[in-house]
Amino acid sequence: MTDGSTRRSVLTTGTAALAATCVGCSNYNDNGSSSSSETPVSSGASASGAASATAGEALAQTSEIPEGGGTIFKDQKIVVTQPTKGEFKAFSAICTHQGCTVNQVVDGTIDCPCHGSKFHIADGSVAHGPATRPLPAESITVTGNSITMG
Repeated sequence: MTDGSTRRSVLTTGTAALAATCVGCSNYNDNGSSSSSETPVSSGASASGAASATAGEALAQTSEIPEGGGTIFKDQKIVVTQPTKGEFKAFSAICTHQGCTVNQVVDGTIDCPCHGSKFHIADGSVAHGPATRPLPAESITVTGNSITMG
């Protein structure tokens, strides 16, 4: 292949095929299993209708956080857990391994879809690597039935 246009066609076709193949690689959420304790990811909207929260604004109602589980607020990059009845914790939703956003809270762990890291809902510590550092704690305030950031 000495013709420049033929070489360019082969490279373009190969690049397009590679890109099409990799599109399927980006779906980390499909692990082929489900669990009754799986917690859906929230876009940040709560029962009060708040689309996003800043310090002092309502993030969620306590009833929205399952006991023994948690809820991920993707827009705020925070996960709120309730390890035991009435005890609420908050952590960064950004995995300490390579910066992916965690995508589910299942069976007592906060799970990252990228490389399989899992963090304990009670303290954010690593339950399963490759992450070696815990999820950083975030500040929340629980007043009555309302959970606010800060």
